[in-house]
Amino acid sequence: MPGFTLLEVLVALVIIGTALAASLRSVASLTQNSQDLRAAMMATWSAENRLTQIRLSQEWPPLGRRSFVCAQAELPLRCDEQINPTPNPAFRRVEVMVIDERTPTHKIITLSQIVSNAV
Repeated sequence: MPGFTLLEVLVALVIIGTALAASLRSVASLTQNSQDLRAAMMATWSAENRLTQIRLSQEWPPLGRRSFVCAQAELPLRCDEQINPTPNPAFRRVEVMVIDERTPTHKIITLSQIVSNAV
């Protein structure tokens, strides 16, 4: 009789099933990477927005730390701003850390810049 045996069909199904499972895992990994990249881009925008705001307003920020909401799109982000002195008293170092509020231990990005006293 021509055709396939039951064993051959089962082996073919196992091979196809394994290939499909690997493909699904690959797609899930790509989706997660895409979401992480999007979150990093949004966090970068939030930090750059604050640093640009300081630069354009010629603000002389007070030393210390403060937190504020800096959400982008539907991402609940929090910005932690740390102002530190520099060896030259006419300058201050501004560091903005962006944290995902859904996972508060996950710091997405940190940007910093030096600000001069415009007086």
